[in-house]
This record gives sequence, C-alpha cells and structure tokens, in this order.
Amino acid sequence: MNKDSQPLVDSLEHALWFGGQLVESIAAPQWDAPTPCTDWTVRDLLAHVVGMNLVFAALLSGQRPPSRDADVLGSDPSGAYARSAQLLLDAFSAPGVLGQSFQGPMGTASGLERLQIRLYDLLAHLWDLAQATGQALEDDPALESSAEQALEFASGQLSGAPRAGRFDPPQPISGPAPALDRLAAFLGRPVPWRPAR
Repeated sequence: MNKDSQPLVDSLEHALWFGGQLVESIAAPQWDAPTPCTDWTVRDLLAHVVGMNLVFAALLSGQRPPSRDADVLGSDPSGAYARSAQLLLDAFSAPGVLGQSFQGPMGTASGLERLQIRLYDLLAHLWDLAQATGQALEDDPALESSAEQALEFASGQLSGAPRAGRFDPPQPISGPAPALDRLAAFLGRPVPWRPAR
C-alpha cells in the first residue's frame, strides 16, 4: 500500500467504527423512523449501508455480491453491520488493491478511487443515521477531517455528472457549517433536516 493512501484507509476504519457506535445506540422504536433518505426507514438505511459494504468488498476481492433482495441485516443488525465493516476494511487493506483497476456498474475505477467513493457515501449515511436517531456527530474531529476530504473528492467527481438515481441536487446551507453538514447538503440532504410531520 502506498503510504500516501494509508490515511484514507485509516479514515475509512474510523468512519466504520463510528458507524458501529451509532448502530449500537439505535433504540428499538427507532428502526421504523424516517430518515433524510425519504424512501427509507432507519432499518432500510442501515440495510443499504451494509449491502454497499458487502458489494464493495465483493468487487475488490473478485467475489459475487449479495443479491439486491437479500436480507443483509437478519435478526442482528448490529452484528451484520460489524461483519460487513470488517469485510470492507479487509478488502481495502489487501496488498496492492488500491492501485488496481476494477470494473463496476458505474465504470472502471482504481481501488483508491473506490475507497474515496465508498467513504463519502458512508459518511453521508452516517449523517443520515445520526439525524434520524438523534445522535451527535459534532464532537469527532477525525470524522470532520474525513468529511472535508470527502467533500473535496465528491465535488470533483460529481461536478457535471448526472445525479439521477444517486443523489438529489445540492441543497443550500447557510453560514459556516461543519464539513459533515456541508457534505450532506452537497449530496442532496436538507440541512438542518427535520422529519416530515
């Protein structure tokens, strides 16, 4: 692994760890709560996160990804998340993987680019999960630093690219705001988010 890439792997590891803390703190009544991803409940959102962890891990290791219809959470959402996080981290930590090219549904990209794509999407969904369950994100400097870098990458990658089916148009955000809020707004979330009544 290129030493310049290690900080990004470390950022992914921290984001996955932080996500685990959020997941473990979800109260039973919150699984059916709405999220900033308007078609998804908290359980749906976590299923997407776990599913994408598994998809990226499979892509990088040459395995078949899970079926779109698979119940990736089962009866143990927290355990499913933890297992998917470890598989993803192992896949991105494999020797040489960041320098390889991988063909996926959105085209060809290097392992390093795939890491950056996964990171900005994961961070946005951690924001979604925190909003939906009333948990705080502001007190984690490492997460904020990752979000700043992720926003820079996402801005370059999505500039002029079609967003249909992936993200809503960027939303306005007023005044100085944390990087996680700015990333969420850039990826189409209203900030601040309030559940529909």
